[in-house]
Amino acid sequence: MEKEVIIILDFGGGNNQLVARRVRECNVYCEVLPYNTDIEIIKKKAPKGIIFTGGVHSVYEPDAPACDPAIYSLGIPVLGISYGCNLITHVFGGKISGSAGGRIEKNYHTINIEFDTVSQLFDNLNRPATCLMSHTEHIEAVAPGFRAVAYSDNYPVTAVENPEKKLYGVLFHPEAKQTEGGMKILQNFLFNICRCKGTWTMTTFVDETVRHLKEKIGDKKVLCALSGGVDSSVSAVLVSKAVGKQLTCILVDHGLLRKNEADEVEEVFTKQFDINLIRVNAQQRFYDKLAGVTDPERKRKIIGEEFIRVFEEEAKKLGKVDYLVQGTIYPDIIESGIGNSSVIKSHHNVGGLPDHIDFKEIIEPLRDLFKDEVRKVGLALGLPEKMVYRQPFPGPGLGVRIIGEITPEKVRILQEADYIFRDEIAKAGLDREISQYFAILTNLRSVGVRSDTRTYDYTVALRAITTTDFMTAEYVELPWEVLSRVSKRIVSEVDHVNRVCYDITGKPPATIEWE
Repeated sequence: MEKEVIIILDFGGGNNQLVARRVRECNVYCEVLPYNTDIEIIKKKAPKGIIFTGGVHSVYEPDAPACDPAIYSLGIPVLGISYGCNLITHVFGGKISGSAGGRIEKNYHTINIEFDTVSQLFDNLNRPATCLMSHTEHIEAVAPGFRAVAYSDNYPVTAVENPEKKLYGVLFHPEAKQTEGGMKILQNFLFNICRCKGTWTMTTFVDETVRHLKEKIGDKKVLCALSGGVDSSVSAVLVSKAVGKQLTCILVDHGLLRKNEADEVEEVFTKQFDINLIRVNAQQRFYDKLAGVTDPERKRKIIGEEFIRVFEEEAKKLGKVDYLVQGTIYPDIIESGIGNSSVIKSHHNVGGLPDHIDFKEIIEPLRDLFKDEVRKVGLALGLPEKMVYRQPFPGPGLGVRIIGEITPEKVRILQEADYIFRDEIAKAGLDREISQYFAILTNLRSVGVRSDTRTYDYTVALRAITTTDFMTAEYVELPWEVLSRVSKRIVSEVDHVNRVCYDITGKPPATIEWE
């Protein structure tokens, strides 16, 4: 089946991933490329439509971002958002106001907008609608051949179009949740204007990827470093579906995983999927390396390097392995500025793996997908929901959630406290609503009472945040009854803990993890 493609040209705004996710939610495949991508590359991808994202620049800056003008002559529908709308207006002779020609300061606010529903872009849209604006520049004069199709009290022109040239622009952000009917506007562009069919589903993705992997790998051996996280787990199952026992997964249990995590991963992959799995129980090895270390950066480096050493030792035992599986996902590609989005990449620095581990190629079966799509693929492949929706977990594991020196006893305490917190969040039905939640074992000890006896034990901190991109985050106002149950269970069920606190700090100024 031919894959429909929408190209999203990134003009430097912070919404590029969000625009792409909204398009994907419409079951239309899209790729994010830099605004200055060569026109021949765009033509080769044969897109059904092109979307310009917002940005922080003025169209009057000497070096204002601009795409190849040939894009406007391709006969392919173009939708400009915010800066993208201003750019189209400017290129075709309209007038932009509200800036002195310098860098634009973002000014997020909502306004009520009236739409001309004769426009295909606003077909079947409720009017007026509240929409999110961010750009301080606005359209003072519409470009010749264009017409204004939306307005507000403060902005006489909030959307423009030239249907003959298939060019459309909106000053507001239809991809933002604050914009009423924003998804409908994007759907109108994709289906009414670009004539997309919406055939991009995770079922078709699985079928196409398995077929491609079979052709690529042939009868060669494949290795996967399996952490138990959703990305590496789904990648492993996809490759296994394609080549079966040619795949070997290595699970390094460094003693810093969550309670029962290594056992759960081993059971799923050896029993449910019958995948070759080597589990390396290296807990004591890591504890010995970390003995006496309190600096968080040193902890990270020790854990990361030792993990690589263990993986290297196990890989050498397998003999010649041609391919290495990596759980790279699409946000990694976007953030690195790489436009190529193929399933298999020939050259990559795989998380610091030693150069002398010789692989023919790196296989990244999920590099086209966002995290929510990865989870859908996992469910389609039969992975348990508990694993698919597993909480994000840092590479160093609990090592960066234990303040101060790491010891086996501290790990046990934190595993139990964290398990209780996650259990109560799930029982309250909040596990799908919170972006990330976990416990931290602080290095603070205080006086308490247990069974009428004085204690001098640890304080456990709880953290729960909500975020869209993990660059910024807000703490979650958990119900008091949930926090109360968690606190009571931890101090009564976990030895050497007599106090529980809740972290109510956003990011910034704090980070999500404590170390």
